[in-house]
Amino acid sequence: MRYRRFGRTGWKVSEIGYGMWGMGSWSGSNDDESLKALQHAVDLGCNFFDTAYAYGNGRSEGLLGRLVKANPSKKLYTATKVPPKNSQWPALPENTLDESYPPDHIEEFLHKSLKNAGLESFDLLQLHTWNDHWADDDSWSNKLADLKRQGLISAFGISINRWEPWNGVKAVRSEKTDSVQVIYNIFDQNPEDDLFPACREMDVAVIARVPFDEGTLTGTLTKNTKFPDDDWRSHYFSAENLNESVDRAEALRPLIPDSSTMPELALRFILSEPTVSTIIPGMRKLRNVESNVAASDAGLLSENLVKELRGHRWVRKPAPWSA
Repeated sequence: MRYRRFGRTGWKVSEIGYGMWGMGSWSGSNDDESLKALQHAVDLGCNFFDTAYAYGNGRSEGLLGRLVKANPSKKLYTATKVPPKNSQWPALPENTLDESYPPDHIEEFLHKSLKNAGLESFDLLQLHTWNDHWADDDSWSNKLADLKRQGLISAFGISINRWEPWNGVKAVRSEKTDSVQVIYNIFDQNPEDDLFPACREMDVAVIARVPFDEGTLTGTLTKNTKFPDDDWRSHYFSAENLNESVDRAEALRPLIPDSSTMPELALRFILSEPTVSTIIPGMRKLRNVESNVAASDAGLLSENLVKELRGHRWVRKPAPWSA
């Protein structure tokens, strides 16, 4: 496992982190299996774990707390997110900051998350949705700074709406956020245009989420793939999205290096971007942990292959099924 600097915090975090959404609320989640996968990740050098109150209403946070307590001699960086008060996912342009993240709501849910995890503090607290015009209001950043002074968090950040990387540039340049979490993968290369340059200039950490495009870039989906009705992916992978996603994934197969896999290609593409501090793939099984960590061990892709993959950029706009 290789490590990268987490922006101006100076933390040294594993470049393969751990996204904990799937084990909180996706179908087929099993806590015992999840804890085994989490511990295996720690044993292989992973030290950055991203969860949220919304992931199973605290279920995922509870698993993270158990992991931290099981590894008292190791520094594990803990990150969680405050849900919007109005339960609007993603934030709409007309949503106000007071509707979504009034200061008392931020503090209330931090304490709920700490209780779920059984921890005294989190390393990183993030707002789970974002509108960049909120950056002009000091109420959210003042509250987060106060929570930091209280020792309840060490840093704070924002999570940018799906396919809206531009909708975070003002927050980065405002110096009010230590990190941004954004979708970035072979298909979603848009953060390179405006967001990443701003992050480099302001020394803001980048957490790359959805590295496998919710599963498309694992190469395992087909046009006949079905998910249970209570699984979020059954909505996301509507026929409109699934068919084109599978076609685009299939177009990548000729570019996969010998003795490699599509998931490894997807991760190594992201790691080839130095602005990224850590990637947070979801990993619910031991084999997923091992294969994802192996991407760090394999190193960066060649410049020529990265150049070829840039041709697979897919510019998308939010749709009813993508929320």
